[in-house]
Amino acid sequence: MQNELKEDKWYHGISRYQWLVLTIASLGWVFDVFEGQIFVASMNEAMPSLIKTEPLDEVAQKDPIAVEEHQKEIKGRLALYNNVALGAFLIGGALGGIAFGALSDRIGRKKTMSLTILFYSLFTCLSAFSQEWWQLAGFRFLVALGVGGEWAVASTLVAESFPPKARARVGSIFHASSVLGTYLAILAGAFIIGNESILEYAKEAGYPSLPWRIGFALGVVPSFLIIWIRRSLKEPDSWKHAQETAKQDTSQSMGSISNLFLPQFIKSTCIGVLLAAIGLATFWGVHIYGKNVFLNSVKKDYVIEHFEGQIDVPKEQKDEYFQTIKATLKKWEMLGMFLATTGGGLGLLAFGPLCEWFGRRGAFFLFHVGGLISTVLLFQVFNNTVVIGCFLPVFGFLTLGMHAGYAIYFPELYPTRLRGTGTGFCFNAGRILAAPILFISGWMQKDWGYTLAQTATILSMLYIIGAILPFFAKETKGSALME
Repeated sequence: MQNELKEDKWYHGISRYQWLVLTIASLGWVFDVFEGQIFVASMNEAMPSLIKTEPLDEVAQKDPIAVEEHQKEIKGRLALYNNVALGAFLIGGALGGIAFGALSDRIGRKKTMSLTILFYSLFTCLSAFSQEWWQLAGFRFLVALGVGGEWAVASTLVAESFPPKARARVGSIFHASSVLGTYLAILAGAFIIGNESILEYAKEAGYPSLPWRIGFALGVVPSFLIIWIRRSLKEPDSWKHAQETAKQDTSQSMGSISNLFLPQFIKSTCIGVLLAAIGLATFWGVHIYGKNVFLNSVKKDYVIEHFEGQIDVPKEQKDEYFQTIKATLKKWEMLGMFLATTGGGLGLLAFGPLCEWFGRRGAFFLFHVGGLISTVLLFQVFNNTVVIGCFLPVFGFLTLGMHAGYAIYFPELYPTRLRGTGTGFCFNAGRILAAPILFISGWMQKDWGYTLAQTATILSMLYIIGAILPFFAKETKGSALME
């Protein structure tokens, strides 16, 4: 009886090499996410420093009445340019994921993963030298080519390296490792970008943008992971077998995107793309702004305390005061990001067990319904800083958890010869569909007068579609991977 219970453990029989595969794939994903999140951690510093605007004091001298309109224009441009950069990141990730995913089916997982890491490391580092907002947005596009590709290859490699009983759990562990990448970005935001000593030095040196540039320069570090990959990893046996089969049977071509739309795959492909599109649009349009709700509430508390109970203080006075506590506010912002990310990590870890209990479709349904409810509560109902801070982990859990499902579910939809291609296509074609939504989000705030909270709440309606889609999807719980 004891032996039977031991056999039931999902991790029983996993070899050292399989754990090594999970470790390397997860590290690649950790740094992948860091390269994406370092922009989120620095966007409130980076983009304003790259926008050429007329100083407020000069505007005030010409026309004091125009100051408020000028500030509104700057705020609108920042919202638009930040969303353009986020949209460029999504489009770049889509193209990179599709291209590198197909390439991994042709030349192998090991070589392709090395290429993707080199790509995102190099261009994140080069982002530090941006002189215009559009240059930073362009570098975000190039970074994303590698970011999108790495996820497609790593998730495929993990799925091919583990038996069915362990696949959901290791898929969750793999995707949950992304939290460590976000933590690294938070640390960079709090202790480099928001470091008082560095800020003071940069100001005295006449180079106030130095802190966020250092943050981006750190992006070169993951390139050293390539050495470990090339020395330690080997191609999966299933991929080698598929290559041999493709050589003997031309109808079994490796990495053909057109084959994803064959009758036996087209439904799964379309549902996979839509699930990813909803998850990515709500991640970049809803999840990442949880920290802003927290920060805005903290700012309100500081204003009430500093101005002795007053809240309707002129904006220029508040902005002047906020400049004196800039480093403190940055740490509060990073705390909000930390709380949402921690909850998100727990959600990613929970998806594996939940999809074993309720199936893949049931787990997707639960998280999308939870994402909708938590977003409405955070952005429209709660207005107390303590309550918001306590709720942020719950919000993160429910708005991020379903992302683990992509690493678990997408590789299960395709045979080995199409696994990297299909996984990469679903996740990254979803980016293409999500990108215009972020552009619209920027325009809603710049030109249509919507607040950030209103915009995020409107975007959260996408969770309704995400809750319905699983009922049309194929259930893969307990199934072996297709050969």
